[in-house]
Amino acid sequence: MRIKLFLNYDGTNFNGWQKQTKGRTVQQTVEEAVFLLTGKRVSVTGSGRTDAGVHAKAQVAHFDIEDCTIPPQNFARALNTKLPEDVKVIKSELAEDNFNACRSAKKKTYQYSLYVSKTLIPLKDRYAFQLDYEPDFSLMEKGAKAFVGEHDFKAFCASGSSVKTTIRTLYSVDIERKNDDFIIRICGNGFLYNMVRIIVGVLLDVGYKKKKVEDIEKAFIEGKREELGRTLPAKALCLEKVEY
Repeated sequence: MRIKLFLNYDGTNFNGWQKQTKGRTVQQTVEEAVFLLTGKRVSVTGSGRTDAGVHAKAQVAHFDIEDCTIPPQNFARALNTKLPEDVKVIKSELAEDNFNACRSAKKKTYQYSLYVSKTLIPLKDRYAFQLDYEPDFSLMEKGAKAFVGEHDFKAFCASGSSVKTTIRTLYSVDIERKNDDFIIRICGNGFLYNMVRIIVGVLLDVGYKKKKVEDIEKAFIEGKREELGRTLPAKALCLEKVEY
């Protein structure tokens, strides 16, 4: 049978999702928990590879297991007894045989959290990026609109990425503000390596008048990563949801 998991994790002490020869990863941690629980080695497939330090509210994953007496809906509670405090299963269920957490995904939504403060706020800073002063939100909203639609995001991808195409579709880029805290929420059909963190960095540059909306459109055409700003830290990025 195929089991579908909804995972919630704090990525601070993980070297990303994907299993590696060195470093602690979410995939490896979940697979080890399944083994400790059932005595069976399984391969857990996630909806995507969150980078080192990136968090998830509801990462979707699946694995196949046979000759197991644990009901699908009970895997969440059972696995949580074997998982560490920084990764837990919030829900488990039986998936159809053709369901694939990665290939079946239609939309993914990421959120990037920021706060404005002259002083670093420890309780915020673990999961958000500090800004010394407020950017121009009206300019950022104009910049956000430029990202919506199908574009070639080659300039918004970190080096080292190996993909067949850099064309992606963004369905929405929204800025939600509450006092000194704000979230940039981006929904798309897929994301390139560091793409969200680069986009947010560019939006901040637009808000600080270091870049113009026209520079975003130019980047789509020319595809030059070096023409854009830095990649923002992973700690403020969270995979919010995956839609199928």
